This record gives sequence, structure tokens and C-alpha cells, in this order.
Amino acid sequence: MTDDKRIYTLSSEKPAKAVLKMGLPLVCGMFVMVLYNLVDTYFIGKLNDDYQLAAVSLAYPLMMVMIAISNMVGTGCSSLIARSLGAKDYETANRTVSVGFALTFVMSLLVTAAGLIFLNPLVELLGADKTTFEFTRQYSQVILIGSFATMGSFTFGQLLRSEGSATFSIVGMIAGTVTNIVLDPVFIFGLRMDIRGAAIATVIGNIVGALCPVIYYVKKRSILRPSLKLALPTAKILGEIFWVGVPATLETLLTAGAAIVLNNLAAAYGALTVAAMGISSKLMSFGSYIYQGFAAGLQPLMGFNFGAKNYRRMMALIRAGIAVITGAELIVMAAFAVFAPQLIDIFTDTAEVVRIGAVVLRANMFILPFVGSIAASRATFQAMGKPQYAFSITVVRQLVLYVPLQLLMNNIWGFGGMIWAQPLTECIMMLASLMLLFGVISKFMKNQEGL
Repeated sequence: MTDDKRIYTLSSEKPAKAVLKMGLPLVCGMFVMVLYNLVDTYFIGKLNDDYQLAAVSLAYPLMMVMIAISNMVGTGCSSLIARSLGAKDYETANRTVSVGFALTFVMSLLVTAAGLIFLNPLVELLGADKTTFEFTRQYSQVILIGSFATMGSFTFGQLLRSEGSATFSIVGMIAGTVTNIVLDPVFIFGLRMDIRGAAIATVIGNIVGALCPVIYYVKKRSILRPSLKLALPTAKILGEIFWVGVPATLETLLTAGAAIVLNNLAAAYGALTVAAMGISSKLMSFGSYIYQGFAAGLQPLMGFNFGAKNYRRMMALIRAGIAVITGAELIVMAAFAVFAPQLIDIFTDTAEVVRIGAVVLRANMFILPFVGSIAASRATFQAMGKPQYAFSITVVRQLVLYVPLQLLMNNIWGFGGMIWAQPLTECIMMLASLMLLFGVISKFMKNQEGL
């Protein structure tokens, strides 16, 4: 097992090459996920109903909550698996992946039950008004019913990446996206189901996306061997998973909360503004998925080497990762600066939505040079089993800076001020997160040298 090429990539590959090998497939997969998110927006936009278009944006934080919970399981399990492989503890790694499958199933049942019971209050919380309530309700209801598929597609891919199987982890993303693209026009236009049809197509796509990693494990192509016998967690493994996973979940929930605050502020400027910001947000996914993909690829590299106590390699990997991410984001930023109106115009025929969306996109693009360093720092802390540092970054980022700045700048400068709150936040947090990260790793290096 130690001679496996996947282990070589984690332990010995040149830092830049290892970052690219682990991260680039995930970035490609993330671009596919961008299409996944954009497909619903595109086809619903062709209905020429801006209220349905706004409803998709309003329901998006619900997807973020599901992803947050799946991220709890996936991040917690992946961190422990990578560290266990680095320490050559294959028994713990096998048990952890088995527990990951079981926890995903249980958590999804709880999400579905709670969401359907409190559906109407939930839709109101998302920021829906009388013009968008029923559309948001229809979309959210279907997404909740399919929560296991959504959560499974995210969690199972993370489990694969923890062992270095980055390339195959994107197969599910691609298959799910293709399914969604094919089915969206069938359900929306062919069966005349409008926004409900878009949600059904999304759920079916997620089912396909979740099945692909399962097949990988069933065919025993994985380093790991999950089984029902190992699915019952020990107190130690469960504690390790939740120690890393719960803060990761809270981080995503805080992000979803900030999105809800933003949606409610935007709603005061009308449904067209909400629709414009929703399209801009989806386009920003092209930038955000670059740093998310490379950060996700960096995580098992850092976890493995932390488990192996190879701290110097960790420093080299993080520097290579930040350089690669920042360079790629600057290219995306330039594209947004030049083609913002044309990109918004793809999704709507309403001139006002295009105008507002271009303004928002050109403001938000300034986050891109900064967010990669933040994501890499958070992923590294999670990989090390030090979630308190990753969580502190998110708390300061969302609660201390972003949300207060949203409210303050909206109050002083209106809409034009509100949209600059995030770029300002990310600039400050890049500096803070890198100082914290290099400080923590340097401390481990000094302690090792002292011994």
C-alpha cells in the first residue's frame, strides 16, 4: 500500500507538481459544478420570469446548509483518514471511511425531516416575499426531499480525495452535471414544471453524482475498504470527526447566514436586484471554485504530511499552493473586468438586471486575489486537526467584518457601498490568515528541531 502512486503524490512529489496533480482535477470538477449551478439559472431565465429567477437565488443558502452538514462529515473524516495514512494507521482509515457513509445517511434524514416540517418559516427566513414565496417554496421542497443525494455527492467525493484519488473524485461531479443539463429542459419546458422541474433535475443529477464514488469503493479500486462491520463509530473516531467537522460546518453555516443577510438587504432594492445579484454570484463561482478546488486538493497533502511530521514539506506545499491559486484568480478577474455585461446578458433579457449584475460582478471580482490564501489556510488547519484556527478565521471574517460591514456600508452608501463590503473583508483576512498559518507551522518545526 505504501508503494501506491497516490501515496507517492502525498508524500514525495515536488510541491508545485503535487499541488497541481491534486488540485487541477478538482478545479476542473469545480468548473463542472459551476455549470451545475448555472444550468438552473440559465433555463429558468429563459422562462422570462424574474420572480422564478430570484427564487433560485433565494433558495441557494438552503443548498449551502446541506453542503455545510456534508462538509462536517466529509472534512472531519478526510482529515482523520489523511493523517492516519500518513501515520500508516490503515485500520483507523478504513473504519473512518465506513463511518463517513453511515453519518451522511443519518444526517440527510434529519435534514429532510426538519426542513419539510418547518418549510414555510424556512422560506420566509430565506428572504422570500409575496412575489417569490411560492416559487422558493416549490424549489426548496424538492431539494429537501433529495438531501441525501446532495449531501452524498459532496461527502463521498471528499472521502476519495483524502487518499489521493483526486482525479476519480470528479467523475461523479461530471456525471451529475451532464445529467442535470440534459434533464433541465425536459422537466422545465417539456413537462412544463417550471422551477419545480429544475429542482427535480438537480436532485437526479446529485443522485448520479453520489453513485459514482460508491461504485468506486464497491469495485475495490480504493486504497481503503469500507464495510458495514466498521460503520458503527468508536467514541475516539467520532470525537475526531466532530472536532474537525463541526467547526467546518459552522464555517459554512456562517457563510450561508451572511448570504441570507445579503439577500434580505438586496430585497429592499427589488426582485430585479436580487435576480442580478444571484446571476453575479453564480458567475463568481468560476473564481471561487478555483480556490476551493486547489484548497481541497491541498488538504490531503497537508494532512498526510502533518501525520508524517514532515513540516518542511508542509511549508513548501502551502507556498506553492498560494502561488498557483493567486495566479489563476488574477486571470479570472481580468475576464470579469472586460466581459461583465456580456456574461450577465447570457442569463437574462432584462436590461436593468444586466446593468445591476455587471456593477455587482465588477465589485465582487476584487475578492479573487485574496480569497485563495484564506481558503488554503483554512484547509491546512482542518487537515492538521486544528479546526479552532480555521473556525476563528471564519468567525472574524463573517461576524466581525463581513456582516457588520454589509450593514454599515449599506446604511451609509446604499447599494453601491454594500457590494464593496466583501472585497474589503477578504483583503484584511488574507493578511491575518497567512500570519496565523505560518506562525503555527513554524512552531511545530521549532519544537521538532528542539527535540
